[in-house]
Formats: sequence, structure tokens, C-alpha cells
Amino acid sequence: MPPAYGPCYDPAGRRYGIPTYPWRLAPEGLATRRQLRAAGLRPGGQEIAAQLMRRAPRRKAGVSVAYLYRIDRAKPVRPMTPGKAEALAKAMTARRTCPQCRTDAGYVIPASLGACVGCAYPEEQRTAAHAA
Repeated sequence: MPPAYGPCYDPAGRRYGIPTYPWRLAPEGLATRRQLRAAGLRPGGQEIAAQLMRRAPRRKAGVSVAYLYRIDRAKPVRPMTPGKAEALAKAMTARRTCPQCRTDAGYVIPASLGACVGCAYPEEQRTAAHAA
């Protein structure tokens, strides 16, 4: 094992309290939340079985961590109920509706603007309309 993996390789869990493996070198039978979700599973309340770790100089701690769960203890994803689907649709409609002109912008309104592009930059829209 290369020396760069030293702090990231602790299968006994002595250093961090849980087994730790370098990125992409986890043993079979363990998966991240995203990997479980792609397989139609969820952790289902189980404890974290291990963690993946890699160096990430841009992060404050200097490392990036992903938690691993046992696949054999994972449960199937709960199916979407009609009420939840309706609530999600309403939430997405609210995110696309401009608070100033009350129209559906067709995209999620950027939080940095707080309104659709036409309402946020009315002068540029008028200039562009006259140029065309």
C-alpha cells in the first residue's frame, strides 16, 4: 500500500473508532448512501459500518469522508405515496414561480436574484428586446 494511504487505511478502527479505508478500496458488502439508493435500498436505521477517506486539501479538515453501510442489512426504499408526490410537485412549482411577476419562469429561481431574470434585470431585457 502506498504511503499516501497511511492515514486513510485503518481496517481495525483503532485510529478513528470505525474501520477506515482509502477511497475506492472498500471491501465487498459495503456501500455509501448513494450506492444504496442506486440499488433501490436505504440504510434503514443501521449504524455506520465503516468510512472511506481521501485527502482533500481544499476542505477545512483536509480530508473528505464518505460513510459506508452494510448491504445485507439495508432495507428497500419506501415507495412514493400520492400525497408526497403532490407535495413535491407543489414545492417545485413554488421554486419556479417569480415572486414579483407571479409567472412560472420554467427554471428554478436563483436565490441570489430572488426573482426571474426578466424582473431582476429589467433594463437589460428592454435593451435586448429593442436590439432584436
